[in-house]
Amino acid sequence: QVQLVESGGGLVQAGGSLRLSCAASGNIFRVNTMAWYRQAPGKQRELVATITSPGTTNYADSAKGRFTISRENAKNTVYLQMNSLKSEDTAVYYCNAEVVQWGGTGDYWGQGTQVTVSS
Repeated sequence: QVQLVESGGGLVQAGGSLRLSCAASGNIFRVNTMAWYRQAPGKQRELVATITSPGTTNYADSAKGRFTISRENAKNTVYLQMNSLKSEDTAVYYCNAEVVQWGGTGDYWGQGTQVTVSS
């Protein structure tokens, strides 16, 4: 099996920064695309950013210019640097990864980490 463990959430004032981390472990041959999603209270889960194994990135419009996704392939870890945070960024942030295992490929989620931005 594969586990994704997130860390780095918390409470921050508007205009501040946070860095989220997510490490994948377990039965892993290779990790393909990794991504961050978020879900605010009463809203659907939405994509924030993605990064492929070679490092190609893609961002939601709400994240462009403020958030940066990166990864360390040797550690199967993805990061999300969030700057200039706004109250509307308040949400539970989830890590997602497409993992190639010896028995096939699977899509995995972390447990989520709360980000709260106070105005």
